[in-house]
Parts: sequence; structure tokens; C-alpha cells
Amino acid sequence: MKGDKREEPEPGPEPAAPPPPTEEEEALLEFHHSYRELFQFFCNNTTIHGAIRLVCSQHNRMKTAFWAVLWLCTFGMMYWQFGLLFGEYFSYPVSLNINLNSEKLVFPAVTVCTLNPYRYTEIKEELEELDRITEQTLFDLYKYNSSNTLVAHARGRRDLRESLPHPLQRLPVPAPPHAASRVRRSGSSLRDNNPQVNRKDWKIGFQLCNQNKSDCFYQTYSSGVDAVREWYRFHYINILSRRQDTSPSLEEDALGKFIFACRFNQASCNEANYSHFHHPMYGNCYTFNDKNSSNLWMSSISGVNNGLSLTLRTEQNDFIPLLSTVTGARVMVHGQDEPAFMDDGGFNLRPGMETSISMSKEAVARLGGDYGDCTKNGSDVPVENLYGTKYTQQVCIHSCFQVNMIRECGCAYIFYPPPRGVEFCDYRKHNSWGYCYYKLQDAFSSDRLGCFTKCRKPCSVTTYKLSAGYSRWPSVTSQDWVFKMLSRQNNYTIKNKRDGVAKLNIFFKELNYKTNSESPSVTTVTLLSNLGSQWSLWFGSSVLSVVEVAELIFDLLAITFLMLLRRFQSQYWSPGRGRRGAQEVASTPASSLPSRFCPHPASPSSSPLGPATSLALSAPPPAYATLGLRLAPSGPTEASSSAHAPGEP
Repeated sequence: MKGDKREEPEPGPEPAAPPPPTEEEEALLEFHHSYRELFQFFCNNTTIHGAIRLVCSQHNRMKTAFWAVLWLCTFGMMYWQFGLLFGEYFSYPVSLNINLNSEKLVFPAVTVCTLNPYRYTEIKEELEELDRITEQTLFDLYKYNSSNTLVAHARGRRDLRESLPHPLQRLPVPAPPHAASRVRRSGSSLRDNNPQVNRKDWKIGFQLCNQNKSDCFYQTYSSGVDAVREWYRFHYINILSRRQDTSPSLEEDALGKFIFACRFNQASCNEANYSHFHHPMYGNCYTFNDKNSSNLWMSSISGVNNGLSLTLRTEQNDFIPLLSTVTGARVMVHGQDEPAFMDDGGFNLRPGMETSISMSKEAVARLGGDYGDCTKNGSDVPVENLYGTKYTQQVCIHSCFQVNMIRECGCAYIFYPPPRGVEFCDYRKHNSWGYCYYKLQDAFSSDRLGCFTKCRKPCSVTTYKLSAGYSRWPSVTSQDWVFKMLSRQNNYTIKNKRDGVAKLNIFFKELNYKTNSESPSVTTVTLLSNLGSQWSLWFGSSVLSVVEVAELIFDLLAITFLMLLRRFQSQYWSPGRGRRGAQEVASTPASSLPSRFCPHPASPSSSPLGPATSLALSAPPPAYATLGLRLAPSGPTEASSSAHAPGEP
């Protein structure tokens, strides 16, 4: 109604404050208060077998000790097995896998050499002079007269021999005193038959000296044949190195003079199927089916009639008898992209025989890196490849020797390719290269140069295992017409016909070939499986149990850290701050305290202070928060509830 005052609603009680959050609700991570509590919780809740026995038998100390020792021993045995498994894994063992494959095969390269060193026209006179000096040397040492002119011109020959450096000499070797009488008795019959030669008392050799003649040694041999051949070979190399081009051009009819017939898979060969090179010791060499061939030969059928068949001429018309002491031909089977090392992997053909070579292919694939010491392409080998071909161990070894030869002796060895701009060794230009070469050869054989260590095996290798069979060719009944046909077609006019021809057949014995490949014996999956098996054997648990152990270790570290932090705070932070706070509270006047703790009096006429105010004035709060008091919100309810003193009813 008009004039009536509007009644305002009385203020009701304020809504109650939400309850303070509990300690469990505030904590994001929960840590145990002691190691004992943590250990009991782990043993009661873990899935590892045997851990519960450490808690349930805690009232029986004998059982607790027994299970504790058993548990620790089990852990020790398991981790000992873990150590063995990790040791085996990091030793990188390999397993050999053998696979048998069958498919059409690429026919390998075949190199055939004449075994007849070539007589070059530009050094023909020097070679003839070397032959005459060698004949005179044989006469002086062994009284061997190979021609009727030696005796008549012995003095002139001796002067000629003295003009050649490094002459071949007879070197006496004194016998030991205790064996002198025995040597004389055993050699008495020999001296009676040949009084000029006594192989027990001397050796044959030649002297080699360094640049300034301060150090010399004799390269000696117990066999006279070996000594004469090596001495002749040494001088032949010097004469041969004087040629500007050591690879002569092939004559038009050179192949026809050496190879009478060539067939592969019953088809005749042509010039596109072979290439030519010259070897200082084995003469003219011809490589069939190499990488330069227009079409590589393929073998789809095995057998002697489906391979390479060659009819060779093995007579020695213009051969050097003191350099080449064998007759026949030199043959080597190798890969298309590999050089032919006739000294290392070749074999000789016997004249008057048909030699049948059956082949079987075998491939090897090795693991490199941590699993084996092999190289994929030789790029990581610290030796320059002087051949410019595919990396093989023999290529690396020969290149390593040549590099050391150039560095130590100042010239290149004629048997191996030199780098650009390096000359071959010749004692007219490098008078001490022979001394350096034989010293270096001794160091190379004993691996003091490190070539065999540096040159690692290739990771991928293809080899051909050979089996040989021999038969007389041509037979007695067929030799007349065979030689008649050869004489008419190839101008074959040798007197001893059987010693001048040989036949060669090379074929695949079977098209199945074996592949030997390596694979890791212990992989990561195998290691994890073995670790899991050991864990299950000793504790009968799984991967989640490992996580539980990891959690236990983490909790141990966290509790240790918190305990150290609490001790650090109690020693260096809390006591000092407590003393300073008490002093501040005692020296602070009441007027300087905040109004909520100590309100200022209004006037003498004002109403007397209530109990709450008196409590606030008589008990000011401390200046530090370690007591944990919680101030209640101001209001009538709080004033009425806090008006009574602690001692009042």
C-alpha cells in the first residue's frame, strides 16, 4: 500500500564453503612413505612368482631368509644368462645357408696363352746377346757346351760376360765342422763321377747392391736350373722394359697360327668372341667370352658337346729355351670382369692329349659390417686399384705390391700395370732396383708390407670348381688323317706331330649351381625371444612384470630423492626461517599489524570490543605458515562460534 515501507528480505545464511580437497585427490603421483612400505606393496601386488613369499612368511624369519636368498640367487642366475645372450648377440655370429639353384648359366671367360715369350724385333739383338752370355755362363759353371763356337771363342765370350751387370757366380758354402766328414763321405761318389760340380759345397747366385754400394747380398739358389732361369729372367725383364709399348699389336694370322679350331655349342668362333693381350712370361694370350665380347655365351645344356672346344698348336718354333722350360699351353677360367692372373690360377695343357675340364659354379655371399671383414666393391680398401677392373683380392694384392715398389724403388715392376707417368724398372736407369725388388719381395711374402691385411675379401664372389680328365689325342688309328687335315688347312708341318698339338674341352658338368650365403645367427627378434624365455624360466612372468620392476626402481629413486630433499630443507632452510619469523613477530608493534588481525579502536564512546576481537588481539598469528592454521571467513556465524575463549564454557 501507499505509504507502507517495502520490507527487505533478511539476509539468510551464506552457502557453506565446499569441503577442502583431501590429500588423495590433490596428489597426481603417489609415493610411499618408506622403503618398507614400498617393498610390501610390491611383493603383495607384483605378478613375479615367489615375491609374495617374502611378505606372507615375514613372521617366520627362517622362511623369509630362505625365500630372500632363493629370490636373489634366481635373479643372479637370470642376469648371468642375460649376459651370455647379449655376449653372443654382440659377437655377431653368422649362419651359412646353402641353396641349390638351376637355371641357364653365363659361360665364364677362358684365357689361353702360348707359353712362348714373344721375341720383339726392336730388342732382338739384345736378347741374342743375352743368350750368348748365358751359354758362356753355363759352360764356365757346368762345362755345358750347347754350341761348337763356345770353345773356339771362349776368351771373347768371357769378356762379353763381364760387360753384363750382376754376373752369375759360384759361391762356396762352408759345411759345419761336425758335419764336414759326413758330407765328404756322402758326396764322394758324386765327386768321382763329376769332379767339376759338387753341389754340397757351393751355390749359384748373383750379387745385388744398393745405390751407394754400402749394402750388398747374394741372391742364391741350391738348384742350378733355378739359378740360371731366375738370372736370365732378371735380365730379360730389364731388356723388355726398354720397349715403349709392352702390349704389341696382334698379327693378322697370329690366332690362326696358335688356335687351329674353336667352337662353342657346336658353332664356330669369330673375332668378336675373343680379345688379345701379351704376358711377359707366357707370351700371346687370348681371352674368349670376356666383357668386351659382343654377345656373352650362355649355356643351357650341360655336357662336353655344349661347351668350348679348342684345338691348339703347342710347338715351340721361336721360343726362348732359357726362359720357358715347358711346352704346351696355359689356361685359366675366370669371370668376365676379372683380370687373368695366369701365375695364380692357371694350369698347363699337355701336348698330344685331349684335356676335358668340367666346371661347377659356386657363388658366395658374405655379410659385411660387424658380421665379417669383407668389402662390397673395394671403395673402403686403402689400396689403389691399378687394374681398373672389378675388385678382387688378387687385384688388390698385386696393386699393393706395385704401389710399394714404386714408393721404395722409384720404378714399376713390369708384371703389373703401372700408374700413369711411371717407368718400368731397368738397371740402366735404376741401377739398384734389383736390390730393392728382392728385399721388397721378402717383406711382401712375410706380410711386413701389410698387403694381405689391407686387402680384404670381397663380399660377393663367384668361383668355378674344375675337374680335369685326360686322354691321348689323336689316337693311333686316327692320327694319320687328323694330321693330314691339319697340315693342309693350317700349314702344319712339324716333324714330331704329337708334341705339337693339344685339344681342350671346357664345359659345365651340370647347370645346378650352389649358393653359399651368410645370415645373422642371432637377430634382435631372436635375442628378445631368448630373453623372454629366460625370464619366464626363472620367474614365470611376462613383459608387464618387467615394467613392474622398472616401476619399483623408479619409486625407489623417487623416495630416495624426496628423503634427501627433506633432509636438505630441514638442515639448511626451515630452522633459519623459523627463528627469523619468531623474532619478527615479537618485535612488531600492534599498530603495524594488518587490520584483519588487529583492528584500530574507534573511540572511547564506542561499544566495547567483542570476544572475537579480544582473541584476535591477544593471539596474533605467526609470520610463517608451518603451523598450518586456516583462517575462517568473516561473518556472524564465525563471530558467534569463535567468541568463546578456550577456557570458557
